[in-house]
Amino acid sequence: MLRRLTVRNYAIIKELDMTFGEGFTIITGETGAGKSILLGALGLVLGERADTSVLLSQDEKCIVEAEFNIRGYDLGELFEANGLDYDDEAILRREITPSGKSRAFLNDTPVNLGVMKELGGRLIDIHSQHETLLLGNSMFQMRVLDAWAGTTGLAREYSQAWGRYLAARKEYDAAALDLGKAKSDHDYYSHQLEEFRAVGLVPGEQETLEKEQEMLTNASGIKEALAAVTAALGGEDISALSLLRTARLNLSRIAGWLPEAAELEKRLETQLIELNDISYESEKLNERATADPGRLDYVTQRLDTIYSLMQKHRCRDIDELLAVQTRVEDAVSATGDADERIEDLKKRSDAAFAEAETIATRLSEGRNRSAAPLAGQITSRLRKLGMPHARFETRIRNLASPGPSGLDAIEFLFSANRQVEPEELARCASGGELSRVMLCLKSVLASSSGLPAIIFDEIDSGVSGEVASMVGNILAEMGKNMQVINITHLPQVASRGGMHYHVYKEESDHSTITRVRLLNDDERVKEVARLLSGSTITEAAMRNARELLKGS
Repeated sequence: MLRRLTVRNYAIIKELDMTFGEGFTIITGETGAGKSILLGALGLVLGERADTSVLLSQDEKCIVEAEFNIRGYDLGELFEANGLDYDDEAILRREITPSGKSRAFLNDTPVNLGVMKELGGRLIDIHSQHETLLLGNSMFQMRVLDAWAGTTGLAREYSQAWGRYLAARKEYDAAALDLGKAKSDHDYYSHQLEEFRAVGLVPGEQETLEKEQEMLTNASGIKEALAAVTAALGGEDISALSLLRTARLNLSRIAGWLPEAAELEKRLETQLIELNDISYESEKLNERATADPGRLDYVTQRLDTIYSLMQKHRCRDIDELLAVQTRVEDAVSATGDADERIEDLKKRSDAAFAEAETIATRLSEGRNRSAAPLAGQITSRLRKLGMPHARFETRIRNLASPGPSGLDAIEFLFSANRQVEPEELARCASGGELSRVMLCLKSVLASSSGLPAIIFDEIDSGVSGEVASMVGNILAEMGKNMQVINITHLPQVASRGGMHYHVYKEESDHSTITRVRLLNDDERVKEVARLLSGSTITEAAMRNARELLKGS
């Protein structure tokens, strides 16, 4: 429950402190005194966004602080999930600096607005005047029915499952759309890969083939040259080897007389050995270097194939071509998995849909069980509020397939007259009737919402007389189960509260500010009398005020 609200430098509020107790609290004041501004200030600590326009003085920061007792509302998990220390007393503070910077704190620990909003949504429900317009909103009607049926958690679970299905379906649709391109790419790369594999490239092959081609092309010239070498070194006629042997023999003859000749003979012997080897090798090379037109044609065609691939893929050598082949192999592998991937995504999408559909079925069962009892409760309360022939219906239309809210479409129907069949609520109800319907909904949901507190901003607008007294009774009854704070202009409602705050403006030469005062018994009689008779309080109004307060 809300224990205390402190506001500094907000709108036309310079400074105020309000304490709240259990049960039913009343807030009254002249129109424009700033009653609704209190709700705006409270909205700040509940996570609403704000800027420097909320500052009363542009030289000071705005501070709004609200203290709640949260014992017994199972909020420990929320604190733990956000890395916060739990305490039965939760102090929410919001600061807006003149520069526009906003800071939020929970028990003096900085937090983001999402945490404030989530916690605030679990602590208090603020019913503003414009919220009555939501009665015609199908999503609001759905939330009301889920709250009454106790299926809010299941609805949240379904929403998450539906989100997973939409994500899976989106991924599948996108992949299916790309399937044609993937298959086309697969055919293209497969053709290239077949071409590569047909060629059967070998690292270093190009250089080897080019050398062989050059040798085969010049085979005749090579044989002639090698034959000439062989003839020059060891031919039958005069040859280098025969001349060198003669020279060696002559050196051998004089080696005994001339020691230097012996040394020259040894050196010449070494050269003879080398030249003999060269002559032998030249002869062998000549034998191998035969002209082979068939082999030359094969090597030329092989090189032409390699050159063609290099030109096609814009490669400079066979190594770059082999790198392209590797990339083509990877592409074929990737595009070849397209059908398998599509099938896998389809299975995932179908599984996500089946999961959502199962939850939707359970959700629909809970809603259908609760629709009639909810309508009965609302109708009963409306008849107590001066509408003896009122009828309220909750119509559920089953959808052919699940949607964002499940398998159901919800519609609230209403009729205030016996002879008129119930119609769509937003189209047939007046402003006062809508207020009463909303009050009945809130009162019915009070016991099932699990909220510690609720604030009404003139929920009783559009009613008067005996109906106003009934409204006061309903609000007071709600106050037995939860904290209820009501801003009102009706004396019949104001007289039912346990605590009564009066909001008023205080004007000076330079400014107008809002102040709030907790009324004592005598002040409360005067305030209720003012609500009865206006600015001129009569003795009759005072007597009526005392009677109203006595009756509460």
